[in-house]
Amino acid sequence: MIEFAWPWLALLLPAPLLVYWLSPKTSPNAAALKMPVLLGSLSRHSVAVNNKKAPLWLIAIIWILLVCASMRPQWLGETIALPNESREMIIAVDLSGSMKMEDMRHNGKTVNRLTLLKALLGDFIERRQGDRLGLILFADDAYMQTPMTFDRHTVKQMLDESVIGLVGQKTAIGDAMALAVKRFVSKDDSNRVLLLLTDGQNTSGKITPEQALDLAVAKDVTIYTVGIGAEVMMERSLFGTRKVNPSRDLDEGTLKNIAKQTSGSYFRATDGASMADIYTLLDQLEPVAQDEQQMRPLTALFFYPLALALVLIMLQLALVQQQTYGLFNLGSEGKS
Repeated sequence: MIEFAWPWLALLLPAPLLVYWLSPKTSPNAAALKMPVLLGSLSRHSVAVNNKKAPLWLIAIIWILLVCASMRPQWLGETIALPNESREMIIAVDLSGSMKMEDMRHNGKTVNRLTLLKALLGDFIERRQGDRLGLILFADDAYMQTPMTFDRHTVKQMLDESVIGLVGQKTAIGDAMALAVKRFVSKDDSNRVLLLLTDGQNTSGKITPEQALDLAVAKDVTIYTVGIGAEVMMERSLFGTRKVNPSRDLDEGTLKNIAKQTSGSYFRATDGASMADIYTLLDQLEPVAQDEQQMRPLTALFFYPLALALVLIMLQLALVQQQTYGLFNLGSEGKS
């Protein structure tokens, strides 16, 4: 259905009539006395032109269209039910120097850990329609890159723009956890889920993982930890090629304990397929119950009457210009 945002502007419709009725009337003879003498030779030719007044019906239509446009007509669509279930989730991403190690396989290519994380986590973020997401980046320190928002496209963009070394080279796991808990404090109706992705152990920060864990438990924050890094990698040296463990610095014990103490789960991401388990588990989380909301989409229509009014105005100006040229042409013939 069509409705008007400002229907009271319809009171402007009779305004031209009121101006016409209330304005003082001018005598035709007085107007004739004001005609310049130089145009006297044109008088007999201009009478016919001046008698062709602007069509009142055209002026009336233009005025009605302008008033309708100012009333802001809009199309009110069918009612759409908004999702009444959503999750409050903060994603904490490790940007330490070790994330540039190229020991991961993705789409048949060897890539570094951050590249794999961006690809897989970016797809995960895109699937979280209806969830409120936040993004924390951490290394030497932790900071909130994206506050809690439903705009998952912005969260993904901020993740894509992150680079290794942006906040240092070390790993402040405790600070990242504490910052997330702090952001959850005012969310009383949230299930408070933290997804922590790292490839190392806590080597920096003002708060230890144990201290941050106590805060998380006290605030009822569920933490899902993801350890990133391949288990085996071939390393070349002067003495040939040998197998090494590129994830020897990964503190799986701490990550498992954090997940266990907060009723979460620990995952090991060694390649793209490993991240599928995270998707499955997070889809099974108990969503936050919210009041059902409904919305009706509005489509603005004011530009239709406005555009039509502009076209008619241009038409009226063209007619006036044509009459004016005709007047001067007739004057030129009279002089000759």
